[in-house]
Amino acid sequence: MRKFLYGAMSITLALNTVLPVMATSQTTPISSESKVIISATAISLSDEGILVDGKKASTQSSDAIYTSHDIIYYEDKDTYESGNTYGEGTAVDKHTAEEAKKHTVVNITKPGTYRISGNLSYGQIFVNVGKEETDQVTLIFDNVDINCSVAPAVLFYNVYECDTDATPETASNKVDTSKAGARVIIADDSVNNIIGSHVSKIFKDHPEQKKLHKYDAAFYSCMSMEINGEEKGNGILNITADNEGLDTELHLTINGGHINIQSKDDGINVNEDGMSVFTMNDGYLNIYAGNGAEGDGIDSNGWNVINGGTIISMANPKSGDGGIDSDMGTTINGGTVIGAGNMYDPIEDSSSQLFMVLELSKQSDALITVTDEKDSPVFAFDFPANYNYIVFSTPTLTEGTYHAYEGGTITGTQMDGFYSTITTYTKGTPLHHGGSSARGMMISNNPNMSSENAMQANKNVTGNTNGQPPALPDESKRPELPKDMQNGERPALPEGVQPTNEPPTLPEGMDMKDLPTPSEGMPFGTQEGTPQGGGFGKHQGMTSSSETESYDFVLSKTTKKFTNVSSAEITTTSTTTNKSTTIKTAKN
Repeated sequence: MRKFLYGAMSITLALNTVLPVMATSQTTPISSESKVIISATAISLSDEGILVDGKKASTQSSDAIYTSHDIIYYEDKDTYESGNTYGEGTAVDKHTAEEAKKHTVVNITKPGTYRISGNLSYGQIFVNVGKEETDQVTLIFDNVDINCSVAPAVLFYNVYECDTDATPETASNKVDTSKAGARVIIADDSVNNIIGSHVSKIFKDHPEQKKLHKYDAAFYSCMSMEINGEEKGNGILNITADNEGLDTELHLTINGGHINIQSKDDGINVNEDGMSVFTMNDGYLNIYAGNGAEGDGIDSNGWNVINGGTIISMANPKSGDGGIDSDMGTTINGGTVIGAGNMYDPIEDSSSQLFMVLELSKQSDALITVTDEKDSPVFAFDFPANYNYIVFSTPTLTEGTYHAYEGGTITGTQMDGFYSTITTYTKGTPLHHGGSSARGMMISNNPNMSSENAMQANKNVTGNTNGQPPALPDESKRPELPKDMQNGERPALPEGVQPTNEPPTLPEGMDMKDLPTPSEGMPFGTQEGTPQGGGFGKHQGMTSSSETESYDFVLSKTTKKFTNVSSAEITTTSTTTNKSTTIKTAKN
């Protein structure tokens, strides 16, 4: 079976010749929609020196563009000289002064549009302009390679925030980022490679331990950000991260371009609780968050809104994370969407485009193909790793009966595992759904809970966060049972108390109907009002899609989630003989 190397595109691109732009004045269309011609200042990167419009860059901080070596990074220390705690970083987050000094910081201090090209082995683009509405900076990436080993390779530190009036009380999933101060354009026919690190939380030199710095991603904005393609929309931006990939502290909107992200934690994170919105309107987004120990593909601490384009979002296969995760809800109104992980964060039923969710009874990294009622393929994806939950949505998905297959032989046009066209398909093993689940995976059912919080809820109940049932304790560590229980019998009742099989008497005035019932999606052992969204047991957050197992996946506006999807043989019980009958799967 063919597997796909995420980031292979960036390896291929490294062979391309990077030509620095030297022209004093250049023009470029700002987006494929508006096609507005604007003037751009050319910044040419090189380890030998930075050029601005063909001239050596200034080192004076009063200039619009200047270079320095004062990069913000997490220092190799635990406390300040005052004795106050330095930060929350661990040993792996610390860097020496010598390592930081190697980096050239290209500082941008004035509003405007800057076309960047060339290569910087140790460096950062640092944007620090202002908070006024005119303080907008557009970076056009035009065949640029930047590597930063101590901090984000691109950091919008201070620009205009287009949603300054947002509050948790007034926030919604409808945002307008057209005036965002942080703007990125991926130039047509360009390949851009951003390899970055992060800065763990650093405290001010103050006993209250107030935050001074914290930048989690290789490509980071402290304000809302928009990303666009140029007129063709075929420019490529590759982001490789030693922590998270692409982050903003409020909103992120993608309107075009081709973005590939590989990360050791969340691929994308918009991180203002209850307020942030990630919006996808157009373009191509391919995420693999599996290079570390955990990570969601897309993690919004507010909402996700998908209106168009293509999203392929793979969570870390080693953790209980989701391909597409949000605290406040995810809505799919258009585009092609594929998400996979070991947690399911519900998609809103109010989505205007149909979607299908498959909960696999057993993790799979196989080719999954969905066919229509006549067995013509309508969707196919070859997964790069083992996952339990698959979410997909396409504009052609309609209500009706579908079939699903694992494996098989397929030809067609594919990119990053997704077959946009299918020429031929030889069916693999048919899949069925329904019946009793042999597996209990963590499913986030609380729209106000992130995957991290759901994982913690699981940990509170089960003592682990890996999405698997807790291990039984070592026999030697189990507490010794009372002697009257060691033979398997009930403990002795207190003297004078007679055994009974009757239920306990309820308090006066209370009826059985008054007893609390578990909330849907609540982990076992919790009480109403405690954190939901995790747990083990039967389909936490998703009820069984069918009491009996069926090869028909009947998709409708009210039935989109199919549980206990399996390739194992269906076993039913005959109503006439009460003998077990096994239905063997067809082999093609």
